[in-house]
Amino acid sequence: MTPMMVLVALWTVFFVSWIVASVWASRTVSRSGFRSQAPLYLGSLVAGLLLALANLWLPIMRQPLWHSSANFGWAMVAVTVIGLAFCWWARLHLGSLWSAGVSRKEGHRIVDTGPYGFVRHPIYSGAILGMFATAAFRGRPNAIAIALLLTLFFALKALVEERFLREELGDAYDEYRRRVPMLVPFLRPRASSHQGHWDP
Repeated sequence: MTPMMVLVALWTVFFVSWIVASVWASRTVSRSGFRSQAPLYLGSLVAGLLLALANLWLPIMRQPLWHSSANFGWAMVAVTVIGLAFCWWARLHLGSLWSAGVSRKEGHRIVDTGPYGFVRHPIYSGAILGMFATAAFRGRPNAIAIALLLTLFFALKALVEERFLREELGDAYDEYRRRVPMLVPFLRPRASSHQGHWDP
């Protein structure tokens, strides 16, 4: 079995299990309006289509920038496992408070323990780590571009979620933001009173 086969299997299992686990969530009591999220999703759709066209029309997008050894491949498999495990740790720790969208669940509270003590959006952080590890093994412009595009999407979606949650939770969420970085562990958080959290 090659590193690429293992990576494909890892991501397949992750996506299928994540979809199955989506039924494990509390009742939604409030939700962010579509207007606040529309630019993010429409912009991401356009960017995704442009990337797909570039991949189709520009052969350079599919040409390897470097060739990965088997040892490097297995190292990237290990990093991907760490990233996806971090996602699942956060999902299990959040339990029924998890939401696929920007919403507030019944019994909602600020969770600042477990992975949420390292970053405010550990599911995004873990996914980003796994995507870049996979892209590094692939070593192709299209894989790197996908990782960069999804990282930008997660970062912008996190800002939308935080704005909504600050409106819902007020000063308590601001205090959490001052203590814990958004996506990169151990990075000093930026103090701001204009944004407010929820991972999908």
